[in-house]
Order: sequence, then C-alpha cells, then structure tokens
Amino acid sequence: MSWFNKIFKKEEKESLDKGLEKSSQGFFDKISKVVVGKSTVDEDVLDDLEEILIASDVGASTTIKIIQRIEQRVARDKFVGTDELDQILREEITGLLLENPLAGSGNIDETKKPYVIMVVGVNGVGKTTTIGKLAHQFKSEGRKVILGAADTFRAAATEQLTIWSERVGVAIVKQNMGSDPASVAFDTVQSAVANQADVVIIDTAGRLHNKVNLMNELTKIKRVMQKVIPEAPHEILLVLDGSTGQNAFEQAKQFTAATEVNALAVTKLDGTAKGGVVIGISDQFQIPVKYIGVGEKMTDLQLFNGAEFVDSFFKKR
Repeated sequence: MSWFNKIFKKEEKESLDKGLEKSSQGFFDKISKVVVGKSTVDEDVLDDLEEILIASDVGASTTIKIIQRIEQRVARDKFVGTDELDQILREEITGLLLENPLAGSGNIDETKKPYVIMVVGVNGVGKTTTIGKLAHQFKSEGRKVILGAADTFRAAATEQLTIWSERVGVAIVKQNMGSDPASVAFDTVQSAVANQADVVIIDTAGRLHNKVNLMNELTKIKRVMQKVIPEAPHEILLVLDGSTGQNAFEQAKQFTAATEVNALAVTKLDGTAKGGVVIGISDQFQIPVKYIGVGEKMTDLQLFNGAEFVDSFFKKR
C-alpha cells in the first residue's frame, strides 16, 4: 500500500479535515470573490487564480504548472464553467501529487531491522515532537523503538527528547551536552542491534549554519552509524514547519543540498492557512511528503495521503 493511497480511518480523516480548516476556508473565500458574476473560466479568472495559489504558499513554480494544466483543459473543452473550477483544481493538484516518486510502502521497510531514521531540521519546527509522535506510532504497532539524542548542542534538546521517551515508554541513548553527536548515533545503533530493536530514531542538531559544516556533521553521523549497520540511515527525514510558508521552501533547499533527504514531514498545519505549502514542497523537491502534523494529539501526526489531503483542502465548510 503506497503512502499516497493509504486508507484513512474515520478519526484520522476528521483530524485532517479539522487541521486543514483554516487553509481551506481562506482559499475558498478568495476563490468565491474571483468567480462572482462570472460563468466561464477565462483569462482574468486564471490570472486571479494564479495570485490566490501563490498567496496560499503553493509556490510560483508549482502554481504555473497548475495554471498551465487548467489552460490546456479550457483550450480542449472550449467552455469550462466557473462551477467546475473546484473539481478541476482537485483533479489537477491530485494528478500533480501523484507524479511525485513514492518510495516504499507503509511506514517503514520491514526488511530492514533495525530500521534507522535520522531526523534533520532547524530548531522550532517541531522536530522533537515529531520524533516523540513517531515513536508512539511505532510502539503502538508493536515495534521496539530506541531514540538517540544526537543534538548535543542544546541541553534542552536532550531533556525534551528524554521527556518524550518517558511519555511514550521507549528507550533513549544520550550523552553529556557538548558530546560528539556521531558518538551518540554510534552508541544508539549499537544498542539497537544488541537489543533487537525494530526502529531507531536519531535526533540531530537543529542549526542552519553554513552548508559545509552542516554537510560535514551529518556525513560524519552517517559514516559512524554505517560501521554498525552498513546501509544506515535508511531514512533521512526532514521536518518542516508548514506555518512558515515560503521559509519552509528555503529550509528544504538548504537541507536537501547538505544531505540526501528522502522523506519529509510538514508540521503545524492546523494553526495556519498555509496548507498549500505541502503541495508546492511535494512538487518542487520531488521528495515524498511522508508525514503531516495536523494537531497536538499523539495521533495527529499522520502518514500523508495525497488524495485525502486534496479532498480535505477542497472541502467547503
């Protein structure tokens, strides 16, 4: 089962609808003003739609793709009514998300044990909370989880991760503040192998220092883990704060340039009207958005389902 087509439970769908409510409401308020008094999708409507999509943090590049797709439909069908615009947008954005290469299936690759996830991202994006919620998900699936506190530059980082480990009831490997992050990562994967853990989640420092230093640090962490598990990490998960809009794009550029990110988590979508950022990031970086955060509950970090996301985004309230 692919991430895109993962079947949602009723409560998950309700959380997604609620989490995207601000984004959806803001989008439709703007759309309704554009089409008022108009019966067909013409050049003026498309120009206004382009502005709305950009203002919704879909991003200029992705917006142009969406507009071009709609223009092609208008040219082919000759007449497209404004009452069809919602459905056309749904279809074209879903089609765009489907073009994103989807890696693997389900939550983790069952053939890798322990499955090693290295989590990267700047401070304040919800990185530690995401790790805690992930640990909860894995544990609730019956998996044995070990956390690694490799963000040794902030005392608060280790403390926060320790609180989460206790709350969820999973083991944590940590060292003193200022210790070598790679050493913590090495100890964590070694402990995971010795204790037959299913999943390892390694936290890393949330600093956007210059790319060379960032690259060197993350490369070193990967290299020492590979002494224990040659193919580790199996997943490099970049956590982005959806409420920052275009700033999330910039962070994605920085981290994808510094390391081989192969999965994304977009958090804090419930507190913002910038939900369109998920569409733009998914399209522009061609890296699967694997998780989205749509609330504060343990269960509000969801495996991303593109079709359900678009459905909730375009749900009229």
